[in-house]
Amino acid sequence: MATLYVILLTLHNLTRWLVLLAGVWALLRSFRGVGGVQPFTGTDRSAVSIFMGTLHLQVVLGLLLFGLLGSQGARAFAEGRPSFQWEHVGLGLLAAVFATVGNALTKRAEGNQAKFRAASLWTVLSLLAVLLAIPWWRPLLRLFA
Repeated sequence: MATLYVILLTLHNLTRWLVLLAGVWALLRSFRGVGGVQPFTGTDRSAVSIFMGTLHLQVVLGLLLFGLLGSQGARAFAEGRPSFQWEHVGLGLLAAVFATVGNALTKRAEGNQAKFRAASLWTVLSLLAVLLAIPWWRPLLRLFA
């Protein structure tokens, strides 16, 4: 069980960087068209979808990790604030919901400006939740700590 924990924790940690990179990419792609008359391209659409997909993967890994810890009677974030484990889970789920809403509204929006605005707003909200959910006091790459 300890090996599974280490594998899940490492994957969850590494996926965090994919989420952040995909989020920044989606944000840059969506911001570029907010004030202009540029068309919303397939690359812009892909950026929003990839961000949502990586975030969903992160949440699934986190929930598996959280369930594994709970089944062993361990507490997540024992060295941090006692309530942070619930904040971490809640903010992670909220970020995934924001990214999903943004993806859906971007698909349904009429016109390029509406698509860029929806992508920008929901990506910012989702990235903000992600940044608040990260335990910054922990090593940035636990695999090497």
